[in-house]
Amino acid sequence: MRIIHWSDFNCPYSYIGLKRLSDAVDELNLTPEWELKAFELEPMLDTKPTTSMIIRHATKFAITPSKAEEEMAEIDEIAKSDGLDINYKGTQMTSSRNAHRLTKFVQRKHPEHSQELIFKIYEANFTKNEIIADIDVLTGIATSVGLDEDEVRSVLSGNSYDLEVDLDMEDARFNGLNSVPFYILTYNEEQLSVPGAFEKIDFKIALEDLISGKIRYKTFI
Repeated sequence: MRIIHWSDFNCPYSYIGLKRLSDAVDELNLTPEWELKAFELEPMLDTKPTTSMIIRHATKFAITPSKAEEEMAEIDEIAKSDGLDINYKGTQMTSSRNAHRLTKFVQRKHPEHSQELIFKIYEANFTKNEIIADIDVLTGIATSVGLDEDEVRSVLSGNSYDLEVDLDMEDARFNGLNSVPFYILTYNEEQLSVPGAFEKIDFKIALEDLISGKIRYKTFI
């Protein structure tokens, strides 16, 4: 089985969706090959936070700061029900480009560490509220999963894997994707496209149908 997902480290639903899908995979005792494809929701973000998350959310959705805080608290509760402890309003929103570059490197060179790395980057952003554009933060995450510090710093200090991130974005546009998360589940010749962070039970049913052959080719678009 192969699971490809377009996601962004700045998207709480990408984090929630990946946790739900991962839990469904574990409950079914599956061992898929995973691939995260980069999708920068806001590619023009700076490498340092420029405003509070509450103000960002309020401005983006044209709502009051109090309404924005209420909506973010609701997202926190959704995450909590899936076993994730996030503080969305405390997020220091910065560019996710470096995080995606690091992920592309790890998926290519050290794939056995990629899933743990991805979850730790999400945790750093939404739970610890660290700046995930910061090379020191990302290097600390990478070394915590067993990667070599010098190798990681060499990748992050230049523009390595920039092209791969751009190609993922181009691939998303070619496939008509304008939001994340988005999943493509493949088993033998069967394929299922799933847009959005489905509930764990729905992911589980979809995986079971895919494996059993009930789905010849189906999309939820």
